[in-house]
Amino acid sequence: MYSNRLIFKTSNDDEIFYLKDTILINFGVSRNGFSTSELNPGTNDSYKSVFNQHLSQEKINYLVNHDVRQYLMNECASLGIDSNYSTGLITLAEMKNVSIVNRKFKNTEVTAIVTAGVRTNATRAGDPASYWEENGEFHLGTINIILLTNVHLDKSTLSEAFMTITEAKTVALNNLRIPSQYSNGFATGTGTDGVAVFSNNDSDDTLTNAGKHSKLGELMAGAVIEAIPKAISKQVWITSKSQSNALVRLNRYKLDINEFYDNLDHDKFEFIRQLRIDARKQENVVIATSVLNLIDEVENNLVEKDAAYDLAVKIKEDCNSYPIRALLEYWINYFIR
Repeated sequence: MYSNRLIFKTSNDDEIFYLKDTILINFGVSRNGFSTSELNPGTNDSYKSVFNQHLSQEKINYLVNHDVRQYLMNECASLGIDSNYSTGLITLAEMKNVSIVNRKFKNTEVTAIVTAGVRTNATRAGDPASYWEENGEFHLGTINIILLTNVHLDKSTLSEAFMTITEAKTVALNNLRIPSQYSNGFATGTGTDGVAVFSNNDSDDTLTNAGKHSKLGELMAGAVIEAIPKAISKQVWITSKSQSNALVRLNRYKLDINEFYDNLDHDKFEFIRQLRIDARKQENVVIATSVLNLIDEVENNLVEKDAAYDLAVKIKEDCNSYPIRALLEYWINYFIR
């Protein structure tokens, strides 16, 4: 067994260990659960452990020609856990960047254990597909969520918990305004996320609702919404502060910026130098965001294009920064006019 370090222990005596490439959780009680893993997927009534693992390049190379389920079973043997009673998630995110959030209300408790990276794989439900599957194909997980609760849930409630957790992930990404890499929209996840949620078989307290109206649903969603941005910040350094930048916001609607620079009347070096300074100023972030909101409204057929264009031009003219104003004009003419 690998050397390990205990980093968290729940009220049910679940022990969360940090290994070099793995977060391993040995359960202190009998647990049922729902997992998207290829190892013991779906619902299961007798989980004893779960792990989340960073894939090194060596392991990725191995998996190209090997079965994922068999790989996970082999990892269970290396970790000293029984593959018949375990499930596991895999990702490129590093385990040192894990985020753990615990929330309680009276006798109900949840713990979210999350790793996340969104720079290259963030996508929006309904975006153009990046692959199709014919004979099975392996893809890497990016946002992995493990959630534990100290109360008992039946299969239908576990499924509802999975839905609540998934919606909470979307809220967390939207709060950070994470853009899809495959469209002009905001990301709702990545193309390869994993979720595993577990309840306590030994508890006499059986809850029947994990939806958005329930306290359990609130606790689960709140833990996920708090944990995801912490994990993203650790893994890819995206924070609310880094997102408060006019250039970052404009980049969601992708254009050929070289064409813009080719037609620029000003010195390119000086333009870019001033642009980087002005992009961080709050008034410019607000103006850029307002224009982008109008573009979103047009894209979704919520307002008429002519009305949006007239207002966007007025908003743009209120900008005191020439570089930001010039970029906004370029975006407005391309996406609204």
